[in-house]
Amino acid sequence: MYPSVTRWKTTPAALLRTTALSLLAVVAAVGVGAGPARAADGNVAWTVRTASNSYGEARSSYSYNVNPGGAVEDAMVVANRGPAPLTLSVYAADGFTTDAGQLDLLTKDKKSVAIGAWVKANASSVVIQPGKTAQVPFKVSIPDNATPGDYVGGILTALTQPDQAEGINVDRRLGIRIKLRVGGELKPNLAIEDLHVKYAGTANPFSKGDATVTFKVHNVGNAALSGQQTMTVSGPFGLLKVRAEDIAALPELLPGESWDMTVPVHGVAPTISLATTATLTPLLTDASGSTTPLKPVEVTAHGWALPWTLALALVVLIAALVGAYLYRRRNQAQRKAREDARVRDAVEQALRGPEPQAS
Repeated sequence: MYPSVTRWKTTPAALLRTTALSLLAVVAAVGVGAGPARAADGNVAWTVRTASNSYGEARSSYSYNVNPGGAVEDAMVVANRGPAPLTLSVYAADGFTTDAGQLDLLTKDKKSVAIGAWVKANASSVVIQPGKTAQVPFKVSIPDNATPGDYVGGILTALTQPDQAEGINVDRRLGIRIKLRVGGELKPNLAIEDLHVKYAGTANPFSKGDATVTFKVHNVGNAALSGQQTMTVSGPFGLLKVRAEDIAALPELLPGESWDMTVPVHGVAPTISLATTATLTPLLTDASGSTTPLKPVEVTAHGWALPWTLALALVVLIAALVGAYLYRRRNQAQRKAREDARVRDAVEQALRGPEPQAS
């Protein structure tokens, strides 16, 4: 479950109606606890929670295991905490991992191809009187040709209201996460891609510097996975190895998603050549919440660790050697030219013979 967040985006249709920006406020609430999910915005006057039934009581979210062609039926409970009747639209949407590593749900204008397409509420809207609750049944229908693996999305309630003071339309959403595992062969797999290491030394060629390791974690399997990571940087033959500390946590990635990582490694010796090794242990979480570590993935890449002062000295030395070599070649060429001219003059003198003596 994820805490309530508010997101805003421009809606082009409103720009045609008014000169003010039209914003879409999204309260994608999938509450932390088992109680009802509440929006962070005090203007949202309703809450949502899972219904108590054969799937469980006081669930924090929905979780199903269904084979292709199968279906399940469940319900969401919506409560009106405000003083006026509420008419809320109800729909489902696919989930995705944001740049902040949190689950978010597609807005209604974006096309969903999985959870958002397979989950249908019994009605597209619900009317709730003040202080009352309403149960919203929905059905999850899995296509016969659905690919086995994990899918994440959510079922949402939404209310669009005009904000006269700001001249905008505000669309607030409140929903609950749905995690679905379609039956079939599960192939959990994370890959490390585009591993690179860069070194930044100091003015002292013998002082330690910092390395920056960048890479991409790609979920190339069909299961939602998080992971534990370790990172080492060493010199030739594994000498002077340094382990990275405080590596940022990898969020749970849905199948097909990727995550860019940047890991600083401090105290790296300038050993000319560096080897960085990234080790990633995928973590698979089942429906009960139990986490299982999988076979680690390990990738090694190489880079240079040449202090800039030493590099400058080497450049100067190489330039001096090249200059000396070229100067020597030039002198040799000049001496050879002078010698060739002397020999040529001598040959010409010999061919002309001795000059006649005066009588």
